[in-house]
Amino acid sequence: MRSEELEPTRASAASVGAVEPRPGPLGRLGVWVSAHGRLVAAAWILIVIGLGVFAPSVEKSLSGAGWQAQGSDSVAARDLAVAHFGGNASSAIQVVVTGQRSLTEGDGPEVIAAVGDILRADGRISQVIEPTPGATLSADGRTAIVIGGAGADTNEMVRAATDLSPPLEALSRDGVQVAPTGASVMWSDFNKANLEAMLTSEMISFPVTLFILVVAFGALVAAGLPLLLTIAGLVASAGILVLVNAVVPVSIWAMNFAMMFSLALGIDYALFLVVRFRAARMGQRLPMRAAIAQTMDTAGKAVLLSGATVLVSLSAVMLVPSPSFRSMAGGIMISVVFILAATLTLLPLVLSKLDHRIDKLPLPWVKAGEHRSPRFEAWAQRLWRHPLRWGAAALAILVVLAIPLVGLTTAMPSIKVLPEDASARVGYHRVQEAFGPGAPGMLTVIAPAAVADEARTVLADDPGIAAATPPAAPSDGVDYRMIQAVPTVDPSDPELAQTVDRLRAGLPAGVLVGGAAVENLDLKAQLDRSTPVVIAVVLTLGFLLLLFALAAPLISFLGTLVSLLSTAAAFGVARLVFQDGLGAGLFGFESQGFLDAWAPVFFFAMIFAIAMDYTVFLLASAKEHWERDGDARSAMVGAVAHSGRVIFAAGGVMVAVFFTFALSGPLPPKEMGVILGVAVLLDAFLIRLVLLPVLLRLTGRAAWWTPAWLRKVLPTVSFAHD
Repeated sequence: MRSEELEPTRASAASVGAVEPRPGPLGRLGVWVSAHGRLVAAAWILIVIGLGVFAPSVEKSLSGAGWQAQGSDSVAARDLAVAHFGGNASSAIQVVVTGQRSLTEGDGPEVIAAVGDILRADGRISQVIEPTPGATLSADGRTAIVIGGAGADTNEMVRAATDLSPPLEALSRDGVQVAPTGASVMWSDFNKANLEAMLTSEMISFPVTLFILVVAFGALVAAGLPLLLTIAGLVASAGILVLVNAVVPVSIWAMNFAMMFSLALGIDYALFLVVRFRAARMGQRLPMRAAIAQTMDTAGKAVLLSGATVLVSLSAVMLVPSPSFRSMAGGIMISVVFILAATLTLLPLVLSKLDHRIDKLPLPWVKAGEHRSPRFEAWAQRLWRHPLRWGAAALAILVVLAIPLVGLTTAMPSIKVLPEDASARVGYHRVQEAFGPGAPGMLTVIAPAAVADEARTVLADDPGIAAATPPAAPSDGVDYRMIQAVPTVDPSDPELAQTVDRLRAGLPAGVLVGGAAVENLDLKAQLDRSTPVVIAVVLTLGFLLLLFALAAPLISFLGTLVSLLSTAAAFGVARLVFQDGLGAGLFGFESQGFLDAWAPVFFFAMIFAIAMDYTVFLLASAKEHWERDGDARSAMVGAVAHSGRVIFAAGGVMVAVFFTFALSGPLPPKEMGVILGVAVLLDAFLIRLVLLPVLLRLTGRAAWWTPAWLRKVLPTVSFAHD
């Protein structure tokens, strides 16, 4: 950018000749970016193009498995089965062949042989295990299971299921039906349904989001800025995820959540910076250099703190020892880093280039330079006059919605998360019809050879086991034996957990109990142990980060604490909807009778990250006013007047985006849409625009008090620019 472009244009008499305050670090960054536009633009073009080369393969490259508790007995049993028993493990591909008559007649033998040929032709299948009478061939001979042993890790087996399912299903003909099933096929079918749901949700949410953006920004050109940030951040993060996946498996859910967070945060951050830039440039009529510096030193600082809070919240999920959770959290964190980088470097450049053209194609009632909203200022004055009335009403709504949380139960997803026509679900039910309700949840028991017979006796005598196979020797001569046991109940029945606990207590030392259903139980147990730790870490780190920025212990504590209210209320609503089935017809799902076990820990981190996003915007604005005049009323009213419109608009966009996920696809995205949508709705509109301002009112000057010893420890972080 030429230096003359940074000089005042249409500056007011007040601004001409005024002493321009020295910019802070972010202000200097914004000025530097504006003055070196070609260099910054070239860098971003290289980043987007360089990483964008890998982005188109993200859906195919990322994995669909990893839902396991690292170090658990079930994972150890699966690893031994893969290594020594021909891959006859939970990740094996099970192909269910059913006929209208015995499969030894008609087309049955030909179809079974063709299934084996397709499986053998794939290098990821270690061996093909033919149907065995009394185990994988039904008594009437009309249902057979051909097992393709797992010859690769769980992520690669999901890809194998994706590749093999179409040709296997194509073998179906009149009188004989073929349906691949098993854990790998289930995840493959789920990923397919989930991808379709994501695309459908995006198509629904796009026009709604665009409408809200145009209303919020007041001009079509300005409304396009969040899309610029989102596209740049998404392309870059997608390419990075593909590269990371070459080293460490990354869950496909990482990209799904990254897309959602990139859009939500990109809109939040762009709104905050654009509104502040307009106020400085068109409202105060500051020179371009001063306008960019002020925008970055105030709104930019709040955005940086918000992004840091989001990253801290999500990093706590890494404490859960499960590859899927860690890769999902890591994927979102990567997208947040790129959105932050784009906001703090690319957006100031675009603002300086567009200047007044940012308000092209405006809505007729919009005032471009208006930063302090008269409507939200009037609302803040009302809260100041009647804090108890409004605060009590907001608190009552949140508490009432949170009450159902007391009866919430969780479990790992059942087969009901898949569409009824999905191959894995069709095969699942055919196995149950032929072999009993517990057959899809076959237990894999690996025992040292010396105690294998004793282990089989324990299994056979247990009331929760319908049948157990004789101990099978491995092909490579290791000193282990495999026993397969059929439970008496469906894999999602709570009684199965009791059976597994009883077996683990009664089996000889060194015996491992595994299987897909047991892996789910072990993961749920791990989540139950990890959830309180993650919540405590997220709350502690969130409080410390607010304390670091605000240097005000009381309001930092209250700002962190009230985030629990929206979370509790959201999960209270989730219990009514997904556990009790309230509104199941409206949202188009079949209730499992519980909430998926991964939801509390992961969604808590996501909700807290979003909630703290709004908290930072509000309290950073309040701190700015407090630093300027030291008046509690000015801090509270000014914060709502200046940030209320941004919080309201950003919250509206997030609610619209999240609720579109509740309208399509399998059950987990619906849970995500409803829980996050309700949480944002309550947090943005009841907590950040009612309850937190009321707390600022009630605490008054005490909200900003800092002990002398703490002032010596904490750095000085100022949000005021002049």
